[in-house]
Parts: sequence; C-alpha cells; structure tokens
Amino acid sequence: MRHRRAGKKLGRDSAHRKALYSSLAGALIEHGRIKTTVAKAKAVKPFAEQMITLGKRGDLHARRLALAELRSQDVVHQLFADVAPRFAERPGGYTRIVKLGPRLGDAAEMVYLELVDYEPPGASSPAGTAAS
Repeated sequence: MRHRRAGKKLGRDSAHRKALYSSLAGALIEHGRIKTTVAKAKAVKPFAEQMITLGKRGDLHARRLALAELRSQDVVHQLFADVAPRFAERPGGYTRIVKLGPRLGDAAEMVYLELVDYEPPGASSPAGTAAS
C-alpha cells in the first residue's frame, strides 16, 4: 500500500529523480519556460517553487541550500539576482502549467511549465495594438 507516500517515482531511482528535478528546475529558472510531460511538470513544480522561495529569502544559507539542490552556480546566481526579485511581493504560486496536447512520437501529454510573469521573446508590444 502507498498510504501517505508523497510524490511520483517517474520510473527512476531516487538519485536519477533528484537529478531530473535539478535539471528541469534549473532550465525553468534559466529560460522562464520549459516544454515537458504532464507528470514531470507536476512533479517538478513544487521543487521549482521552493527554489524561488529560497531565492526570495536571499541570505547566504538560502543560497547554499539552493546551490546544493540546483548544482549550478550560474543558475543560482540568476535565481537570486533576476528571478526572485520579480516575485518579491508574491506569496507563492510562481509557476503555471499550460497544456499543449499529445506528443507526436508516443502521444504523451505535453505541457509548458512556465513562470507566471513569462513573456515569449518578441511579444513586448502591448496586447491589442498591432505592429505596422
């Protein structure tokens, strides 16, 4: 029985799963949006939001905890310098899942996992005005 066993295994052992969460969260922080499957997005969303909350704390201990999980000095620097200050006034809910439809190869349900303030490149013009 799986009573009170939180989280999905995703067909991986614990070390592989931890590496997957680290790389997906790092890519999300670095790029603002990643394309992945529904199961992976739902699994990594709490992890990524926890990393952003550490970034909002901003102290040395939080930086070291984030570095231990994300394993990339560049990603941690971007998290603390760029991403976390944008969410300083937000009490949580930093990411969203946008459904895309099935993948062509195996029909796996695909989604975008993105930061809520993400704007695609080239979408800087205000909505409702067309560039002439």
